Amino acid sequence: MSEQEAPRPAPRNRGQVVVRKSPTRLVGDDAFQSPQLSLFQNFLVNTEEERDKLSNTIALWDSIPRYSISRNLQNRMRSAHGTLEILKLGFRHHQVDYLATITPARIEIKEGPDKGKTMDFYPSASEELVEDALRKMAADQQQGFFDKKGYVSGVAFSLYQLREELARRGHARSYREIQLSLEILHKTNIEITTSNGRDEHLRSSTYFPSMATARRKDIEADPSARCVVQFHPLVTRAIDALTYRQFNYHQLMSHRNQLSRWIHKQLVMKFTFAALGTEFKMMFSTIKRDSALLTGYKETRQAVVAVVEAFEELTKAGLLMKVEKGHEVRGARNKLEDVEFVLTPSHTFVREVKAANKRHKDANEEAGSPA
Repeated sequence: MSEQEAPRPAPRNRGQVVVRKSPTRLVGDDAFQSPQLSLFQNFLVNTEEERDKLSNTIALWDSIPRYSISRNLQNRMRSAHGTLEILKLGFRHHQVDYLATITPARIEIKEGPDKGKTMDFYPSASEELVEDALRKMAADQQQGFFDKKGYVSGVAFSLYQLREELARRGHARSYREIQLSLEILHKTNIEITTSNGRDEHLRSSTYFPSMATARRKDIEADPSARCVVQFHPLVTRAIDALTYRQFNYHQLMSHRNQLSRWIHKQLVMKFTFAALGTEFKMMFSTIKRDSALLTGYKETRQAVVAVVEAFEELTKAGLLMKVEKGHEVRGARNKLEDVEFVLTPSHTFVREVKAANKRHKDANEEAGSPA
């Protein structure tokens, strides 16, 4: 997209056929055509190729460290009976301290070497990729829904479509792996509370409160058999309130490092003033606290190296022009305690931020809401 050419909303593909007739239906047909959903799906771009790369970040929801415990770490944390403790993670969003309380999913393993065992799971990187792919499908493939009356949102899809989407973005998964991820997302409960314990909009819910999946024999007979998942209430709230931002989802999915993906989303949500010559500063301590992805390192210097590697990946991907270390905080015996990172955005990221800002402004004007 050239700087001279103003981006415009890409036309929605009215000719695409979406089969919604299914025993898995959770909402009526009108929910697939609501005004709020139309705004959620209408990106500011010049070409369909650009549109294919875009999705939406979701305000508060994408600031929660809800995928921070790896499968390998979970394997070490489980008891002899396969159970995991309730997980509590603190984080900060817009200068407000929150607590995420995650109750793991208890799942009976139906295939593989652990068949017949019951094990607990926290959602981790695989589940994060599945959710991101489903949100992309909801925004891009005309399969999303938003029901104002019932106040629910979600997506209708097939396992084949989801598998193809993940593979196309470089994260191939088997049907068994995808079904396990969906089950984990449906059964894991997350409660979000503020430090003072008061926020009437935040409540306890599973990641996917409702889910209806096609039976295996239906999938074998027809790979396009419908499945439906309902998104978390905070996603529904964001769609209704327009507190989401378009961003380069294809670039995000190209990152191999989970921390790189987390930082990418943070920059999309926070570096909204990006311009040529501007800088954005991130403290190591903030990244550690809010991502919860660095708790496994015994030494601060090792965790700092992991952050540096994540920034290097973002620079190579073209998100950032350069990253420099600012001041360091050292404690007793000159022990490293904190590091400031000074980020310079790339030309591409600046253009993407400006497009996202205009799309956000236009959407609020169309909805009659203050930007």
